[in-house]
Formats: sequence, C-alpha cells, structure tokens
Amino acid sequence: MAMNDPRWGQNNNDGPPDLEELWRRFNKRFGSFGQKGNGSGGNESSGPLPQIGGGIVIIIALLIWAASGIYIVDASERGVVFRFGRHLETTQPGPHWHIPWPVGSREIVNVSEVRTIEVGYRNSAKNKVPNEALMLTDDENIVDLQFAVQYVRTNPEDYLFFNRDPDQAVKQAGESAIREIVGKSKMDFVLQEGREELAVDARNLMQVVLDRYQTGITVSQVTIQNAQPPDQVQASFDDAVKAKQDQERQKNEGQAYYNDIVPKAQGAAARLAQEAEAYRGRVVAAAKGEAARFESVLAEYIKAPKVTRERIYLDTMQSIFTNATKVYIDQKDNSNLLFLPLDKLIGSGSTRNSSSFDTGMDQVSDIDSGISGNDDESRTRDAFRVRDREAR
Repeated sequence: MAMNDPRWGQNNNDGPPDLEELWRRFNKRFGSFGQKGNGSGGNESSGPLPQIGGGIVIIIALLIWAASGIYIVDASERGVVFRFGRHLETTQPGPHWHIPWPVGSREIVNVSEVRTIEVGYRNSAKNKVPNEALMLTDDENIVDLQFAVQYVRTNPEDYLFFNRDPDQAVKQAGESAIREIVGKSKMDFVLQEGREELAVDARNLMQVVLDRYQTGITVSQVTIQNAQPPDQVQASFDDAVKAKQDQERQKNEGQAYYNDIVPKAQGAAARLAQEAEAYRGRVVAAAKGEAARFESVLAEYIKAPKVTRERIYLDTMQSIFTNATKVYIDQKDNSNLLFLPLDKLIGSGSTRNSSSFDTGMDQVSDIDSGISGNDDESRTRDAFRVRDREAR
C-alpha cells in the first residue's frame, strides 16, 4: 500500500494490527476480572475487586524480583556484591541474597581454577604466532620461544576493580618478562641448559609486575614448551650443534686417554723411583760393608802383617781360580805341566746341551776319583804347595 493511499492507517487484513485497538482489548480483558453481570445481561463493575487483582499482580512481581537476588556460592568461588555499582561485600561459599537489579548486583569469581594463557602458539606447538615467539638474545641472535602461563585468581576484589582485562594483562606481563630475561641471556643458554632457570625467573618477574598492577592474580607456573632457532636457520643451527657435539665427544675421548695413560706413567715413574732407591740403598749398604770389612782387615793387618797378607793373597787367588775354566798345576822340579780341560768337562759352554753336560760331569767325577786314588800325585801336589809357601 502506498503512502498516498486514502486507506493508509485503517485496520485491514493486509496491514499490521492497530496498536490502540490491541491496548483497548487488553484493558478490557484485564478489567473483566472481578466484574459480575446484571439481570439485563450488561457488565457492572464491583468496585474494589479490580484493585485487589492489581495488588496480587504487584505482589507476585515483587516476589519474583526479590527472588532474583538469591544466589549460591560454591566452595571454590567467592561472591562480590555491588550496590549502585559500589563494592558492598565479598561473600563466602553458601547461599546468599542481595538486593536485585537495578539497586544491586553480584559477580562470582572462581578462586581455585587454574587458568592457562599460551604465548607464541595456540593449542599446539605447530600453530606458531611469530610476533609473540621470536625474541632477541644478548648475543644478537633470534630464538623461537613458546611458553604457557598458569595462574589463579586469588583476590576477587582486585581482579574485578583495578584492571579492565586482567587475563590480557597476564599475557602481556608474561611476554614482557620473557623478552627481558631472554634479552639478557646468551642463545646457547636459552636453547639448552637454561630453560628451567628461565622459567623460574620469568614467573618471579611476572608476579612482581602483576602485584604492582593489583590484578589479584597469582602465577603458579611458567612452562617453556619449545625453544629453538627460527625455521629459516634451523639447518645451519643443526650443523653447529653437531659440530659442538663432535667437539665434546673428542674432548671426552682425549680425557679418557689421559685418564688411562697418566696413571700408568705415574705408576711406572713411582716404580722406577722405588727401584732406584732400592739400588741406592743396596750400593750404599755394600759400600759401607766393604768399608767396615776393610777397616776390620786393616786392624788385623796392623796386628799381624804377614799372616794377613797371606790370607788376602789366598782369598784373592781363590776368587780368581773359582771363576776360571782351566786349572794349571806347575811342578818346579821337573817342570811338568798338567792341563785339565775342565771347561769341557763341567759343561760351562753356552752351546752345550743337557746330555753333554751330564756326560762331562760323569767324566769329571771319574777324573776326581782317579786323582783321589793316586796317592803319589796327591802327595806331590801337597809338597809343591808347602814348598811354594816356604819360598814366599
């Protein structure tokens, strides 16, 4: 229907219903409660009955409004009650009531729920967020660091009143703390042995910042999910890591070789030192013994020079002939020379075997028995010895 149609605004089946007509019908139906008909079939108002019906409706509405202020706080929650937007009280676990809206309101805060914020990734380490994950180290290198922050809302009043978005504040504080710590650390420290220390320092620094901002949040743990070089230089970094591992392996092998050789050398040196000390003691003791023996011989020589000289001569000749392989017997009267091949008989040569040695010993024993059996030759040798001594 066009706006210039003369039927515009009239009630018909094609247009929307008339609001005034609907309002009259509603008042008519609402006013029919408490009325009674007369004998002529007309309606006649009874007076106070319409007011009673309206009062019941108002009371029901007030009860419903008052019941909307009932709330229950669980054991892990705290209720914060407001009145005209101002903090009134903080309720403990249990059923409670507050003046309903628009006079009062309430907020329920879970103070034991552990919430998690992810920085540098979302849901999985593969879903990286480069703007959050890439950080600059103290040695001017870039690392890809992903971590998660777990926290608990311990103070409901501070959590609700002093910050517009406390959860976002936790994320910003965590990212700022990690960047500050990484900026003061070397790349190798961040990627290898410094992860635990990095997480602890970040948690402490985050807690200081959040307490300063009065967020009412306590950081329970910071977990480093992944720390690695950027993808663009990952291959080069792997080569450097392999080279460093080879260096460490060679150092360990060298140390193992050192631990094997040095104790052996030290043991050999100690053994040589002990042998030298033993040789020194033996030589010194022998020298002292020779000196003492010489002094004793000298004392005896002073007492009896001729006897001592003879004794020394005999001992010397005995030591000489004991080591000799030939025996010469000289007879001054007839100049007979007796040669005994004792070197062959006693088997002193190095090339003789055991059989020849036994044979030679048998020959020596036979000769000795023959010599002992010849009394004349024995007496002759004794005479020569006495004669030689008298000549001296």
